[in-house]
This record gives sequence, structure tokens and C-alpha cells, in this order.
Amino acid sequence: MTKHKLTKNLGLKVMAFIFSALLWLIVVNVDDPVKQKTFSDISVSFVNEDVITQQGNVYQVLDGSTVTAVVSARRSVLQEISSEDIIATADIKEMDTDTGLVPVKISVANMTAGEDYQTAEAVPNNLRIRVEKSGKKVLSLTASTDGVTMRDGYVIGSTTVSPERVTITGAESRIEEIDRAVAYVHSASGISEDSDLAADLILYDKDNNILDQNQLSNNLGEKGLTVHIEVLESKSVALNFEVSGTPAEGYQYVGVTSEPESIEVYGSEEVLDQIDSIDIPDSVINIEGASANVEASVDITSYLPEGVSLGEGTTGTVVVTALIEEEGMRTINFLVSSVRINNLSENLQVSYEPDAEVSLQFRGDQKQLDILDVRNAVSVDLRSYTEPGTYQVPVNVIVPDGITFVEGAAVTLTLSEKTDSSETDSGTDSRQDTDSQSGSAEQQENPDQQEEEE
Repeated sequence: MTKHKLTKNLGLKVMAFIFSALLWLIVVNVDDPVKQKTFSDISVSFVNEDVITQQGNVYQVLDGSTVTAVVSARRSVLQEISSEDIIATADIKEMDTDTGLVPVKISVANMTAGEDYQTAEAVPNNLRIRVEKSGKKVLSLTASTDGVTMRDGYVIGSTTVSPERVTITGAESRIEEIDRAVAYVHSASGISEDSDLAADLILYDKDNNILDQNQLSNNLGEKGLTVHIEVLESKSVALNFEVSGTPAEGYQYVGVTSEPESIEVYGSEEVLDQIDSIDIPDSVINIEGASANVEASVDITSYLPEGVSLGEGTTGTVVVTALIEEEGMRTINFLVSSVRINNLSENLQVSYEPDAEVSLQFRGDQKQLDILDVRNAVSVDLRSYTEPGTYQVPVNVIVPDGITFVEGAAVTLTLSEKTDSSETDSGTDSRQDTDSQSGSAEQQENPDQQEEEE
């Protein structure tokens, strides 16, 4: 048997080997080619900062502190790389002191350049920094509770911030921009008792713009900021007014009205339980020699009991009217909604301003006037009002013997065509609408019967 030597046809064997290698390279590059992948917004970490800080200086990065990383590697490798694997570092030792440019180097975590991946570069490949003297500012903290929602019936009383002050350090130019510091409570709802709430530090410039705190430091530590809010309850209390002096001869003081008649106050539960009204002394309103109503604007804040305050945005100014009438006269303010509507045309409906009133004057014996009750005696007759429009309609009042109604009072009523819905509506809603706008349905349907009953 003939033996073949290894060296026989050596040239062909070498050529076959080279061809096989080239073919393998071709296959590898076709199936797993080298490509590039871009990773945006990669934060740059600075190293060897002590080169600057040891001299009592600080630095700030100009034009942003992120770069874009471009990595070249085989497709199979790139598929395993994410943004979290990209490491961008800038060594301050390599800074160009003339330009302030610091080169940025890119690496991939747990991979070796030249083996696992070909190249990794930063765009831009330099970051510019500015070296400045270090500055410091100590600021008092105020609380902002815009993000706090209170439970109904409760309001925020006083607020305190812990700690009361904060120290900010950084580049002098950045420190000079700071005007004030605020402890901001972002979100809290349904608060009904005193609470300690976590807050964030917000810095503002003199134009009330929020400042970026990047490259600024503070002394708050891990505990951060806490805002303590005092919670107060609310209560509606009546206003009681006294007057001093005597009206002119032939006139009498018949009472006092105020707008508003009551006011919302806030305080602790213990304090509010002891308050039913706010009493204003008689020295505030003097009716000496008055022959007409005396009106005054009164700031009631100075008469609030200790521990009681008004709601935020409430001025505390109340318009007070001391009612003065001629003896033998009485004025009654009567709600238009309580006026009986008689003889309304079937094709019309009536409306008026909400809470509108008409002033009715009566003359007679003072004792009778004092007990006069006209709740069911005031009416208007719309027999002559047959077209839509707004009218001043005279008021009729039935009074007992010995009392005279002073004519001239009128109410403003608007008559309009009934709509399809108003003609077809039935049931409780329809009756309520009629009652609120036109008196009761029975009053409109049986006006003659009403007149007979009266």
C-alpha cells in the first residue's frame, strides 16, 4: 500500500486553507457585519475634580453635560448593548486650560475595546467647563402648599418649614442668581388634621423663574425638607350689630341689616365651639339725629375673637345698614319669588332675577305695624300683560283695617313665550319650575278663587 506524505501537493493544501479562511471571513461578515449604533443623552461623569476643588474653586459645565455615544461593533454585540451600558467620562486632568475643553471618553461596561467592540466615540468629543470661585448663600425657607388639597370644611392655618434655613453652595455666578428658596409640597389630599409633609427645595431668581439646581449643592442631607401645616376648621357665624344714638324726632330705629348677614371663620375646634356670633359694638354705627337709613362699611377683623381668622381672600368688610323709619311707617322687603301671580296668559311664562326683592311701605298704628304679616297678601295682576317683554308690574297688597299700603311698589317681571318643553313637561320638576318662577300652579289656574278667598 502506497503512503502519501503530508507534504505531497503542499501548495494545493496551502491554497485550500487560505481559501477556506477567506470564505469563513466572508460568511462571518455577511451574517454578522460590523455596524454602528447611536446612544443619545448619555450623562458625563467628571473625574479628578480635586484638581479644581483643592484650589478653593468650583466648575460648571457649559452647554450641557450629556453627549451622544457612537459604538462600532458586530451586529450580534450591538444587540446586547443598551444605554445603561455606556460609560462617558471626562478627566479634568486632561483639560485644556486655555479653552476649558475636557475630552470625553466612551467605554462599554463589561466589554473591552478592540476585542468585544471596535470603537466608541463621543459626539461632541469635548465638554467645555468654566472654573470659578466657590460661593455660598444662606436662605430662609418659606412653604408653598399649592399641591395640598384640604378636606371640605378645613383650611390651612400657619405653616412652618424644618429646617428653617438652607445653605446653597456652588459657582459664584450661579449663587448670585438665587433670590429665594421655597419648600414646595407637591401632592397631599384629604388633609383634616395637623400634618408633617415632605417637601422639595425649589430655588427662584428675582424674576420668579425656577433655577436649575444642577451643579449646586445644599446642606439638607437625606432628611430633606418637612413642612408642618396647622389645620383649622370652618364655621359660619352670624353678625350682630348694635347702634348708638337716637333718630330725629318723629323717626324710629327699626333694626339693622348687613351684607353678608353671616361670615365664614376659621379656628381650632375648641375655639369655634365657643363662638356663635361676631358681636360688633354700638360705637361703630351712630344714628343720632338720623331721618333716613344710615349705611356704613365696617371692617370686622378687629372684632374677631382670639384664635379666629377669616378665610383666605376674605377682606372682612361688611356693608351695614341701620334702618330708620318715620313713626307710623313700616318698610318690608319682600321676595319677588313669594309674590302671587294672577291672571298669567296661558301662552306665557314668567321669570325674574334670583333673590330679587320689592320694598313695601305701610302706614298706620305702630302696634299694628309691628305685628303686620303680609306673607300671603302680596300679588300682581297680569291680566293686561299679554305680549312677551319685560315689565314693571304694580304690586297689590291686602292689608287689615287700620293699615294703609303706600302705593308705588312694583316688581320687574319678564314674560316670554312658552317653549315646547315647558308646555309638555309634567310632574314634580314642572311644578317646581312653575312655583319658583310664577307662584304655585293653583294660583295661576284659579286666580278668581284666590281673590274671593282673600
